Amino acid sequence: MTAEPNLYIPPRDGAEWADLAPAEAGFDPARLQAAIDFAKASESSWPRSLYYPDGRYVGIVEWNESGPWSEIAGPVRERGGPAGLVLKGGRRVAEWGETDRTDMTFSIAKSYLAVVAGLAFDDGLIRDVDEPVRATVDDAFFASPHNAPITWRHLLQQSSEWQGELFGKSDQVDHFRQIGPGADNSRKGEKRALNPAGTYYEYNDVRVNLLGYCLLQRFRRPLPEILRERVMDPIGASDRWEWQGYRNSWVDIDGRSMQSVPGGGHWGGGLFIGARDHARFGLMVARGGLWGSRRILSDAWVKAMLTPSPTLGNYGYLWWLNRGAAAKPDLPASVFSALGAGTNVIWADPDHDLVVVLRWIDKSAADGFFSRLVGALR
Repeated sequence: MTAEPNLYIPPRDGAEWADLAPAEAGFDPARLQAAIDFAKASESSWPRSLYYPDGRYVGIVEWNESGPWSEIAGPVRERGGPAGLVLKGGRRVAEWGETDRTDMTFSIAKSYLAVVAGLAFDDGLIRDVDEPVRATVDDAFFASPHNAPITWRHLLQQSSEWQGELFGKSDQVDHFRQIGPGADNSRKGEKRALNPAGTYYEYNDVRVNLLGYCLLQRFRRPLPEILRERVMDPIGASDRWEWQGYRNSWVDIDGRSMQSVPGGGHWGGGLFIGARDHARFGLMVARGGLWGSRRILSDAWVKAMLTPSPTLGNYGYLWWLNRGAAAKPDLPASVFSALGAGTNVIWADPDHDLVVVLRWIDKSAADGFFSRLVGALR
């Protein structure tokens, strides 16, 4: 849906967020509470310190990673417990846990990166998503014959097949990587033959981090500054969130040292943020880039961002879609989500002006929560 300017929007952080009783929001109260109780009882199996007793970082264990590129390069902080919100029409229908706590959010940062890319597009810094990146980012990263054809669209859809090393991490670290239920990462990190740009999907954090670096080169300002100024402050978010890079991801631009930020917490760093701020962000995207009468992001970019990729039918520009072979038939095709390990979720059903944030649920229980949630709708 494209939002109407007179729809309710939450006030700035610290002011009273309007509530809506579950029955008024179209939920069976008892069944909604059962879904929430299920989420609370299904906490992520990850240790709250994010390190196992033997000293291994959770992400390295999760993705079966070892070898020369597995060093943790960014900050890591202890996480909180299960938390979440359910919004209907922007109003709170339910809330649980520490929703103001600024925890790591892992690959949800990718979806924020897609919105920052949209700002670059709206500003004309990305002239055409199908233009090779090298046309406006004069960098050796795109000098080879293999990398030269890579476009912004390829980076946004994770089909770039870029080859190289960025901030001490090689693209090879995520070769053969799998995510989601039944993922088999027994071959992760094995070198494989690369395909032409735009023909092969691979969930690869080094290549996503390259997108962040390229956007930094186009804006010539730190991306956290852009996000705060253009998105988070206008939607009334808190001032407590942070976007942290790696200790070796500082670059010099126009005489100023700036930190390139990653699209997740694979090697530490990334977006540290609370569930309430996630909810505001998800609501803005679900309403087509509008926040009340203020346009944050162009409607054209939101539509493109949520359009299925040719190499993966349930993926857009760094957002997950309820489309393609993986679509859940009990949900509208318009449903989309931002997903991060742990498990962290921003889930939106724009057709019903419904936004849900889910934090630190076991990955095997996430589908069960959303099945219960949808089943609670009358």
